[in-house]
Amino acid sequence: MKLKFLMGLLAALYVTVLPALAPAVPAAQEPSQVKAAVLRQPLPQVPLEELPPEEPGEPETPEELLPSEEEGSFTIALSFTGDMLLASGHGQRAAGNFLDYAAKQEPEYFLQNVKPIFDEDDFTVVNLENVLTDRALTPREKTTDPAFWFRSGTKNTAILTSSGVEAVSLANNHTGDYGTAGYKDTVKAVTDAGLQYGDNTNPLYLEKNGFRIAVICNGLWNEGQASSIVSRLRAAEAESDFQIVFYHGGTEGVHTPEPWRVRASRRLVDAGADLVLGNHPHVLQPREIYKDREILYSLGNFCYGGSRYPQNRTVIYRLTLTVRDGELLSSSSELIPCYVYTGKANNYCPAPITDEAQRQRVLDFMDGRAKSPL
Repeated sequence: MKLKFLMGLLAALYVTVLPALAPAVPAAQEPSQVKAAVLRQPLPQVPLEELPPEEPGEPETPEELLPSEEEGSFTIALSFTGDMLLASGHGQRAAGNFLDYAAKQEPEYFLQNVKPIFDEDDFTVVNLENVLTDRALTPREKTTDPAFWFRSGTKNTAILTSSGVEAVSLANNHTGDYGTAGYKDTVKAVTDAGLQYGDNTNPLYLEKNGFRIAVICNGLWNEGQASSIVSRLRAAEAESDFQIVFYHGGTEGVHTPEPWRVRASRRLVDAGADLVLGNHPHVLQPREIYKDREILYSLGNFCYGGSRYPQNRTVIYRLTLTVRDGELLSSSSELIPCYVYTGKANNYCPAPITDEAQRQRVLDFMDGRAKSPL
């Protein structure tokens, strides 16, 4: 009797209670909505003793701990400046000129304001535009008017080595001011100081963790000369993973590159250059993006002993490469606006510009949004 009563009670509960617990899903509801409605019901709890034994296997890794795209990668940071002329005309000291400052100041004086920038990169490369010699050499004959000859003692390599500079370009129009003898003395001075160098025949190779960067240093005085740079560029491709052309040429004192130099620079990109940097005009000239590659037509002067009143704006160009397993993942660049000097006249001590309006003016000029960086 009790058994029949209990069975009847269970049947009644089944008929009246269970439908109330089931979710009501409209007939027209989309499949995703149906799934959401079902999942709102609590899952049944299974007693621990009834759980099946866990199969051996690798533990699940939270998504945030999964390897990122750049895990195992490293960066290479390079800084480039324009003309570094660590000398005075004919190597003569006069009141207020570069060699006068060099006689009175420690080598660390000249680049003290930018040393922190150079120290934080892997390589700093500058255009060294004077002869370094301790001999009284005869200047070579020049037909240009006016003409200039620049030299200083070999001890001035310490200006570079004490401030985070690792490499120099000697491919310019003043390292030959005192002929072959003066050029050989300059090469010996920089190599004895532990500096790497590149010139019109020797590429500069910079390497980190097996990733090799070629810097092709060369003069560019006419459009036809681009052909020799293209040949050097193609030869360097077999020896390196990333190729930079760091050339010297163009018209001095103007803020716009000549049409022939624009064509020549673009030709270098067409031939495989990953980056093209120019110097020699002694003033800044803009940059452009051509086929996803940067061309900077002039980096201007930097620490510059060739004048008491050079145009007082320049930049440091910073390139950062991200590499993994020998392959380039990405590249980025930054322009750091600087003053060439920080006194009323040239004190040969460049410094980053801290005034935001002045900084932006330089950046606007470099990107073609202003006619002058001043």
